[in-house]
Amino acid sequence: MGRPKTFNREGVLEKALPVFWKHGFADASLHDLERATGVNKSGLYSEFEDKEDLFVQSLRYYLESLEKKDLLTAEPLGWGNIERFLKLGPCCLEGQKGCFAVNSMREFAILPPEAVSLIAKSRSRLKRLIAKNIEIEHPKMKADSIAEVILTFFTGLSMEQNLSSSRAAIDRKVDDLMSIARKL
Repeated sequence: MGRPKTFNREGVLEKALPVFWKHGFADASLHDLERATGVNKSGLYSEFEDKEDLFVQSLRYYLESLEKKDLLTAEPLGWGNIERFLKLGPCCLEGQKGCFAVNSMREFAILPPEAVSLIAKSRSRLKRLIAKNIEIEHPKMKADSIAEVILTFFTGLSMEQNLSSSRAAIDRKVDDLMSIARKL
């Protein structure tokens, strides 16, 4: 009979996520993951099938924690939710830059298919939520079209944060976009 495990799944995901966020899927080594989580290879593989599974579960954990923030579902719906999402959404883990899901898109060619599917579903959900917030404001343009532009802006903003953009610069860009969007 094996030894009882001395870790919990959520704790491992919390500690593995920054490793994948910093190094990406391809460059996150098993040694890095062992060191960060405090769990050896056999322990990790008793809980996760392989590195791919650990990555997918870390991505799922990240997306679920982002959803729990309710940035786009808070009442009342409207421009305020979108602005809050753009200012707070790209970075929800202390010390990390950008959005983990967006950063992961750079490796689509080598990501596990389940990870690509999770990211695609998340982006589709985000677009629907953004559009729902826009519809409440009765824009002149189609809400879906504006939502597409905002989601593309979010992607660019998330990537740009990796260049060490200051919080003030990001907030200014969001303020400028929101000023334009409110007129559409």
